[in-house]
Amino acid sequence: MKTARIFVLAALGGAALMAGAAATALNHNAGRAVAAESAAAQPMTVDNFMLVDADLGGHELYRMADKSAIVLITQMNGCPISRSQAPAYKELQQQFAGKNVEFMMLNSSLQDSREAVQAEAKEAGYDMPVLMDSNQLVGESLGVQRTAEVFVINPKTWQVVYHGPVDDRSDYGGGQKKVEHRFAADALTALLAGQPVQQASLQSKGCLIDFPAKAKPQKISYAHDVAPILEKNCVSCHQKGSIGPFAMDNYAMVKGFAPMIREVIRTDRMPPYNADPHVGKFSDDKNLSAKDIKTLVHWIEEGAPRGDGPDPLAAKPHVAQEWPLGKPDLILNVPAYTIPATGVVDYQRPYVLNPLTEGKWIKASTVKVEQRQAVHHLLTGYLKEVPADGKANESRWGVSVGGYAVGAESEVSPTNVGTYLPPGGAVGLQAHYTPFGKEVTDHSQIGLYFYKPNEKPKLVLHNSVIVDNSIVLPPNDPRHKEVAYLEFAHDALLYSAFPHAHYRGYAADLWIRYPDGKEKLLLSLPRYDFNWQRDYNFAEPIKVPAGSKLIAHFIYDNSKENPANPDPNKTVVWGDQSWEEMFYTAIRYRWADETSDRFVNYDEALNQGRIFGMLDDNIDGKIQRTELKGQVGDNLAKYFDLIDKDHDGSLDKAEMAEAMKMMGGFRRRQAATPAPAPGAGAGSGQPGAGKGGR
Repeated sequence: MKTARIFVLAALGGAALMAGAAATALNHNAGRAVAAESAAAQPMTVDNFMLVDADLGGHELYRMADKSAIVLITQMNGCPISRSQAPAYKELQQQFAGKNVEFMMLNSSLQDSREAVQAEAKEAGYDMPVLMDSNQLVGESLGVQRTAEVFVINPKTWQVVYHGPVDDRSDYGGGQKKVEHRFAADALTALLAGQPVQQASLQSKGCLIDFPAKAKPQKISYAHDVAPILEKNCVSCHQKGSIGPFAMDNYAMVKGFAPMIREVIRTDRMPPYNADPHVGKFSDDKNLSAKDIKTLVHWIEEGAPRGDGPDPLAAKPHVAQEWPLGKPDLILNVPAYTIPATGVVDYQRPYVLNPLTEGKWIKASTVKVEQRQAVHHLLTGYLKEVPADGKANESRWGVSVGGYAVGAESEVSPTNVGTYLPPGGAVGLQAHYTPFGKEVTDHSQIGLYFYKPNEKPKLVLHNSVIVDNSIVLPPNDPRHKEVAYLEFAHDALLYSAFPHAHYRGYAADLWIRYPDGKEKLLLSLPRYDFNWQRDYNFAEPIKVPAGSKLIAHFIYDNSKENPANPDPNKTVVWGDQSWEEMFYTAIRYRWADETSDRFVNYDEALNQGRIFGMLDDNIDGKIQRTELKGQVGDNLAKYFDLIDKDHDGSLDKAEMAEAMKMMGGFRRRQAATPAPAPGAGAGSGQPGAGKGGR
């Protein structure tokens, strides 16, 4: 779903405000608009929503339930009244600083881009997030009509206890007078004191905001407008035998779930594709278009009428295929495992024999998980030799033959790109099972799809991971940020990224820093969702010149605002289990000068730099003592002075390389899998455990 989507109630279309010589006519027109506004109904409560601000931060309203008050102020670029009131907004923030009040602005203007709002906020001096209501659903539902409207919300009841101007200083024509009444401050004071607000609704003076969908409402047809959207975007999961909790197989079912559909759209939970639509383009983009979002929400708010015409969803049966990509060329049966009802299950590392007698190029793979509630992840890696000890230790892994994490789908290679699976040996597995109150036995399977013998791909797919197992999350911190990177010594092309964290993951992104220092944002997840993890496949591969760094950030919510947080009072470090935390962004790429007839071995050097990129938090090419944290940092700190050969108070790459030799055992756990045997391809294994198990 696209960010900035929510619900609907009342609105006015309008004209923009002008200053100078036209002030008299402007006052006359504004007076008539104010009179019309007096009849507008005000919402008693605010439904939940998730919006992304101009700086790509995600904000879900109901996650702020522990706040004492929430203040929303409407804004539009170029409005002189909004700009002139910036000092009043700052005064209001300062007056209630330290009193647990959340301040945000709301931009529902169709003409304002994210970048333009960023510039406006800087120039006008707004120092609160500006939420981008790009689909106008929040503004419509709140009954927004003008800029400079202040909404004071009580998070205990989600009631709007005050709606009006911040104070009485501003007037049309650009003039300001001495403040006599501080309406918003009085409302906040009363709310925090548990007292009723004396003036709950007042007219605001501001620039009219155009809400065309409410000015000219369209008649929406279930048969012609709504059902086709659902069939195209939702039914593949919401059908018999698929992952969705109910089947969208007729109007009655959709009607019954309409309120829930509205909620998951407004909060950006569905469709489960968390990449911000304003950043990058993706070949597997599952976001709804702005038009489709508004069509569905407006239809539901109109009562989800049946209307005329046949029911397209009931016209034919919708049943999920056993294998979404069709019958696999090879099925590997993951050894059955009985998951207890309670307790903690350590990572399991079984293997399956590779039945191939000749090598194959993998085109795609699907992990079919039987017990979705219990399987956190399954990772794989080719083993040249069958493990004598019965354990598929990740340090021996070669190429990945597929993987799964919560909510993930099939892995499909780009056109003419593949992964070589040699004959014989075995496929190692890393399985993470999580008890959920019922004992079950999982019989997952891995389906592999090969290129035909006459379709040998020209290019070779590789896998690696940007990982940071030195992370330390302070207790009660709602926005803790961590960073790590991988530096590429050779030209490459990046195909996809797979960010992964656990219950405290809040947001994630991926940047590229070019050799000249310029940076570009490749992927932004303003709200990371543990329940829906996937590869984000770029519509066009990203060129990664030699000397570039791929930089990943994760933001964690280790506070009571996070409803999934097991314990906000705990300092959290890296750990395998879901109540611990991870920093893991898997990437799929190819080396620019490699072909299936000419393998290169660049992965080992790439992954040897992983620890350096893990610890170099300020990305200056050196590791200072202050950057050492977590178990990795503690180990290095013991020998820092010994490793720091030039005694400059920091560790460079050469010094770190020497340190890794000293810490041989740790280095082997962290480094990439060994280079493949001749003829086995050059793809590194999907890392696991110390290398970033999911």
